[in-house]
Amino acid sequence: MILKAFLITEKSTMLLEKNVLTAIVDIRANKKQIAKEVEKRFGVEVEKVNTLITPKGEKKAYIKLKPEYSAEELLSNLGVF
Repeated sequence: MILKAFLITEKSTMLLEKNVLTAIVDIRANKKQIAKEVEKRFGVEVEKVNTLITPKGEKKAYIKLKPEYSAEELLSNLGVF
C-alpha cells in the first residue's frame, strides 16, 4: 500500500486552498507511483507530486490535483476533513 494516511495539520489545511493533499506514503514509493495510486483510488488527476523525508524517517507527499478537482471535497467525501 503506497498511501498510508492523509495529514490534517494547520499547514495541510492551508494547502487545501491551493488544491494540495498532504499524505504519509511508503518510503520506497516514487512520485509517479504516488500519482498513479491517487488517480486510481480516487478518480482524480494529479498535476504534480513533491516528496520529502521527515525527521521521523517517514516520507511525506504533497499531491497537487488538477484545477478541475477539489482536494477539500475529496477529503470531505472520505470523512477525513
